[in-house]
Amino acid sequence: MPVTPDTSDTKDLGFSQAQAQENFRKVTDLMGKGQQMMMEFWTREHTAPPMVTDPMGFMSTWQKAWTAMLSDPAKLLEMQQKYMTDAMALWQSFLSPDAEKPAIRDKRFANAAWAESPAFDFLRQSYLLTASHFMEAAHSLDGLEPAEKAKAQFIIKQFVDAMSPSNFALTNPEVLKATAETGGANLLKGLEHLLGDLQTGRMKMTDENAFEVGRNVAITPGKVVFQNRLLQLIQYTPTTQTVYEIPLVIFPPWINKFYILDLTAEKSFIRWAVEQGITVFVASWKNADASIADATVDTYVEEGIFAAVNAVREICNTPSTHAIGYCVAGTTLAAAMAVLESRGDAANIATATFFTAQVDFEEAGELKFFVDDPSVETLDKVTEDKPVLDGRFMATTFNLLRSNDLIWNYVVNNYMLGKDYFPFDLLYWNSDATNVPARWHQQYIRDMYRENLLVKPGGMNVCGVPIDLKTVKTPIYIQGGKEDHIAPARSAFKLTKAFSNEARFVLAGSGHIAGVVNPPSAKKYQHWTGDSSAANLDEFIAGATEHKGSWWPDWLAWLTPRSGPQVKPRVPGEGPYKAIEDAPGAYVKERI
Repeated sequence: MPVTPDTSDTKDLGFSQAQAQENFRKVTDLMGKGQQMMMEFWTREHTAPPMVTDPMGFMSTWQKAWTAMLSDPAKLLEMQQKYMTDAMALWQSFLSPDAEKPAIRDKRFANAAWAESPAFDFLRQSYLLTASHFMEAAHSLDGLEPAEKAKAQFIIKQFVDAMSPSNFALTNPEVLKATAETGGANLLKGLEHLLGDLQTGRMKMTDENAFEVGRNVAITPGKVVFQNRLLQLIQYTPTTQTVYEIPLVIFPPWINKFYILDLTAEKSFIRWAVEQGITVFVASWKNADASIADATVDTYVEEGIFAAVNAVREICNTPSTHAIGYCVAGTTLAAAMAVLESRGDAANIATATFFTAQVDFEEAGELKFFVDDPSVETLDKVTEDKPVLDGRFMATTFNLLRSNDLIWNYVVNNYMLGKDYFPFDLLYWNSDATNVPARWHQQYIRDMYRENLLVKPGGMNVCGVPIDLKTVKTPIYIQGGKEDHIAPARSAFKLTKAFSNEARFVLAGSGHIAGVVNPPSAKKYQHWTGDSSAANLDEFIAGATEHKGSWWPDWLAWLTPRSGPQVKPRVPGEGPYKAIEDAPGAYVKERI
């Protein structure tokens, strides 16, 4: 028999009996819909992926950090007393109506709802105070190896960020306000988003239905003129009356889709380069499957870089081509150049440009926290008896490096506020993950990140050649991102010392993506030029000159004097390699 709630006293609370019954009905309806959605989801998704306990060794590092903190009682007491003093000062400032309130610049607490209530204002300030003391303690840990201490700091920051009151519905005034205004519809919508993300295996960040590769992203005209099991080679249609003799082939990272360099007409580096009179080619890597499960560094050099370079040279009837390597593709391009030197074919590549790439991984940043023993063991388990590593695994790893922006921000907006997904081309690309050959990925992690073999003369063999980067004499241009958290600028600068050649280093404002994808028309950020022979990045910055806007024109001014005379434009498909299909090709459209 249904039970009707007793609403006899609701008038005293400002509600009529009818209002109370209607509110009860709405809440019951929302709960019923939520339960139905969850039942339908679990009925469809009745299998769950295997769980890996402490996959990255975070818990063991946390225990070591806690043990190190407890090992010095005097220091711990001093930190506790300092915290209590600051906490008391904060409390007294709230008791005093005339006390000056500090400006809160943290965007997690930017909504006016946090300031409208003294309770929530105190909550956010208490959290920020506690967070600062946690991180101060993390940076003062003693008794740990430097690598272990750095990992402990990273883990503590992940914990501190996760515990923000903005991440919990009951301690986020914006969520409470939205829940009251919508009668809880925001939470139901958020549940719908959550279940949809669980089904697809990734957190959506944008309206993925708003974009389509080849329709409104990756739209620069061209043709696929060559392909093998590893890549499709796209040649772009010229837009100038003449072009430079020496063409350009771009190798984007195979862990992402190439169209980060061709997002829209306004942001496209590829389109811009074509408009400067350069014959542009790009490698569109295969979304890995069993057909390339055997791939190693040799495969990506021979069937990837060399196959593309040779095709470009034949199509344009030139002895050489310029080459760009972005991120991990830049690392592999460096190895490929050393192989060319050993074979007497160094002239095949006229110049090499490196976008946020590394060859010396000693200072490779926070990603090194994911290549220690527990992390590698987890990777082995994840890829055990599997030909490929699911790209969503890597996407989550990269998102952890900026968890507030790329994880918790979307937990709040998507799941608690129930906001509609905002269409954003960059986030669409970021969500378009790519599988990679498991064997090759493990080799890259071990040989490059862990053992740092590439920078050691003879440390590793590629295509049967003991690699020595010092043999490379090809002119190079190096771009680093000032705020790059994936390939730190300090690490990218080391390319200036890795080879025996002419090198130009430019430091771009922003990070791993925005630092690269910064067209001149946007008039955003800045870049610094200086003495590329400086001993290290600090010395470079000390003597550098700041320039407003994009670094692309600086690169063009460096490249064009090395690009030969003007010649007749090359039309894709009219040379020795016939068109296979229109750009952007089939490989880039394969989704996980």
